[in-house]
Amino acid sequence: MEWRASHILVKDRKLAESILNMISKGGKFESLAKEYSTCPSKSKGGDLGWFGPGQMVKEFEAATSKLSSGRISKIVKTQFGFHLIKKTGQK
Repeated sequence: MEWRASHILVKDRKLAESILNMISKGGKFESLAKEYSTCPSKSKGGDLGWFGPGQMVKEFEAATSKLSSGRISKIVKTQFGFHLIKKTGQK
């Protein structure tokens, strides 16, 4: 199994909550990733490309595997900070 996902990574939970709120009100995930994410993937709207088991930290992989394509996760905490994950594919 492989997944494709985009994410927004921030250091602060309150900022992650604020971004999630903006998305719920119609904000575009890719635009918000470019504006707020601290990950280099922000230049691609948060797109991380395809990845398989063991390629991402466990919390990130677990959250992505449970999402339906096109859905956005709740806030996921990892050693890198707080993520909002948008699953964009599965094969």
